[in-house]
Amino acid sequence: MDPRQFFLEPTTTKQRQYEALRRYFHDGFTADQVAQRFGYTKASVYSLIRDFKQQLASGENPFFTDVKQGRKPMDHTGELTELIVSLRKKYLSVPDITAAVAAKGHTVSEKYVYNVINQEGFDRLPRRTNEIKQHATSTIPIAAPKTLKLDFDPETFISQNALGVLTLLPYAQRYGILDLIGSSAYPETKSMNRVNSILSFVALKLSHARRYTADDAWCMDRGLGLFAGLNVLPKSAWFSSYSHRVTREMNTSLLKHLYKLLDTHGLLSDTVNLDFTTIPYWGDDSHLENNWSGKRGRGLASMLALICQDPGSGMLTYGDTTIRHDREGNASVEFLDFSRKHGSGDLRYLVFDSRFTTYENLARLDEDVNFLTIRRRGKNIVDALAKVSPSSWKKVRVTRSNGKGQTLRIYDSTVFLKAYGKEIRQIAIEGHGKIKPAILITNDFDRPTKELVQIYARRWLVEKSISEQIEFFHLNRVSSSMVIKVDFDLTMTILAHNLLRLLAMDLPGFTHCTAMSLYEKFLDTGGSVSIKEDQIVVDLKKKRNLPALLTALQPYQETAVSALNNLPIVFQGNTRS
Repeated sequence: MDPRQFFLEPTTTKQRQYEALRRYFHDGFTADQVAQRFGYTKASVYSLIRDFKQQLASGENPFFTDVKQGRKPMDHTGELTELIVSLRKKYLSVPDITAAVAAKGHTVSEKYVYNVINQEGFDRLPRRTNEIKQHATSTIPIAAPKTLKLDFDPETFISQNALGVLTLLPYAQRYGILDLIGSSAYPETKSMNRVNSILSFVALKLSHARRYTADDAWCMDRGLGLFAGLNVLPKSAWFSSYSHRVTREMNTSLLKHLYKLLDTHGLLSDTVNLDFTTIPYWGDDSHLENNWSGKRGRGLASMLALICQDPGSGMLTYGDTTIRHDREGNASVEFLDFSRKHGSGDLRYLVFDSRFTTYENLARLDEDVNFLTIRRRGKNIVDALAKVSPSSWKKVRVTRSNGKGQTLRIYDSTVFLKAYGKEIRQIAIEGHGKIKPAILITNDFDRPTKELVQIYARRWLVEKSISEQIEFFHLNRVSSSMVIKVDFDLTMTILAHNLLRLLAMDLPGFTHCTAMSLYEKFLDTGGSVSIKEDQIVVDLKKKRNLPALLTALQPYQETAVSALNNLPIVFQGNTRS
């Protein structure tokens, strides 16, 4: 093209507008002449002149702008900067702010958030305890997004401290727990099926969240939402509303099929530890009975919960919070019926505390199973043991739960119990750290004394497990006096506990760690998630125990997870701390 022709015959709309305005303002053409020259109507020329004057008055150059070098600014309106500043004023850390901002739909890096904070003149946060951090994240001053089922379109997002929970999804898939939840009788809606719903409860249990009414900071974490197949978890009101629709029959049905599932995978031994725990209700409700709370040292209006545990694998096999005083003594018989109906029939031993059942019920158990329990120490019993000659006591060395040995003094004999109706084997134990001897009674006359003592020593694991339910899963932080809601909460605790146990079984050296230890060492970690067309890639932040976790997850890397649109999850270490 002739360079002169370029200016006389503009080819683009912007250039034609520029030349028309130039003729009108600079060369003195009339509106009619400009319209005829450039193919406009007269009205269009006047509109063009009006808009041009308004743009100039506002300081805008409609035709020529300087191209700034470098990355385009992310925050044109200042809204993002204002959001980051408001979160920093709540004493949130850079990673917390990044996760909260991402939940609002802004894709920013921690470096960007740090630069904004630095430019605004904020100092570094002082070192804080976990309690202070949790309180800070519970006061996030922005509204959480609406909960929706994920469409699994390709995207990338950041999670601050919930990505470790995702490592349990392949276990839930491989062991059939996701299919079990999908075929359960729990409620569902058009927007959220029962798998999304139940996994939302399990996600909160595994993330060490307090009771649902305390705060709903979890709504800001995309990682927890992904665990349930959602963008983010629902708010606290939804959790309370959902649990109102659950019945005891739904919980029992899930526990029945879970028991069969664990038995099929060979995770149950021939022994079960049984114990009661008191779940207090911190309110005034007359329909609740008073139960003794060892943690509080007094009787409280509460719910009495039965917890059953396999001492070999640490799995919780049964739970029931609907037990009243008139049924308390029959709990062992009821569980035995439960295991006979839904297990393989290999159960041989029931191990429980002295207050768990009555001597009359021991006679009923005697017909079907061996039992091992503590006998209550009366003054006459202790006096009689004091008169036993020292030569009758034998030394036995047993292995404790921590793997170390302990030497005990044992006196094995038989006694007649009137309420039991016949003789029973009695084993007195000294050297266990108490002043008075511990007294075991059992209907097993064949097994060696050392093995019986070892079996009961493992019963203390269920007390450790109950302590975990209280401390980590917040079992005693109930927000309702409705027993069925608490029973549902216990059932969700059992699901979460067993998923943690499955992971622990693949972590040599960490098998007997508490739930809190497993959470702090492995689950409490952040990173980024990339949802791709054929897989989900989880980049976990560098952590001291990350190599052990990645090694345990190696066999599960190609496991397609039904709750995540049948996409496999690939876990790998991130390049940043």
